[in-house]
Amino acid sequence: MKVAAIDYGTRRVGLAISDELGMFAHPLAVVESDDPEKRFQQVSDILEKSQVTDVLIGLPKHMDGSEREEALAVKAFACKLEQLGRFSVKLRDERLSTVQASRLMREAGRSAKQQKSKIDAAAAVVLLQAYLDSSD
Repeated sequence: MKVAAIDYGTRRVGLAISDELGMFAHPLAVVESDDPEKRFQQVSDILEKSQVTDVLIGLPKHMDGSEREEALAVKAFACKLEQLGRFSVKLRDERLSTVQASRLMREAGRSAKQQKSKIDAAAAVVLLQAYLDSSD
């Protein structure tokens, strides 16, 4: 069973995927488009080609646990993805996933400029790895 995670944005969407054993998360892709339909189609195509069964989507929240404004767009995206009937879709708190991804990339020697094109996939990796680690 392969699990994927999505760090959803209105311009870029980062994707990560688990290995076959469900132990490790790896970056999969970053989809970049200003067109919501095109972005959705590209993401769903990538997930289908990757033979994913379960999809986690990061739900943006404030530090106090309340949902951020972007949560409505994330929930609409998740609903649309679930309606395809190909994936089990779950929302997961993504607080600080981008901050942690940025820190890990800095520790690996990537500058802020080098991070820009990969940070969304890295945030999806952080989200997915936390899920995989909690599923022991």
